[in-house]
Amino acid sequence: MFEVGEYIVHPGQGVCEVAEIVDGPDPTYKLMPVGQRHPMLISFPVSGEGRLRRVLPADEASALIDEYAAMPADDFTDRSVALEEEYFKNLIKHGTCRDSVRVVKTFRQRIAEVRKRNKKPPVVYERILKEAQARSLSELACSLEVGQDDVVALFESRAGDAAEDFKG
Repeated sequence: MFEVGEYIVHPGQGVCEVAEIVDGPDPTYKLMPVGQRHPMLISFPVSGEGRLRRVLPADEASALIDEYAAMPADDFTDRSVALEEEYFKNLIKHGTCRDSVRVVKTFRQRIAEVRKRNKKPPVVYERILKEAQARSLSELACSLEVGQDDVVALFESRAGDAAEDFKG
């Protein structure tokens, strides 16, 4: 069971702080999303806590940034862009921070490859990239207790040119 004040990752909302735990016949977590423009307190049943996970520890977050440049891209492909979108969005929502960071790298590379052929990348690619950037930056910022701009600066200092992947 999570504790009040602990940071967790909700599949749909991303990083949230456990604001309260309400007892009763159906115990409920009251979660406050972190880093959103207009956050609203959300209720989440304690019985479904298996779908929540703790935010990445600071040492693992730092190691993830260090290994970003050497991280391989995800080579998943399917017969349609819609099926690929479903796969990657599922990975962002239900996967780890490492998965989200890897999706950023994958779609930066895919977009670059399409542009290299003088073509316009599918809108889906940009949408997945933005989602993965937002999810990974918010979790890394929370883990390291810094702002998202500071996380981008860490990528710049440790991963060099790869930091461009996290700039909007």
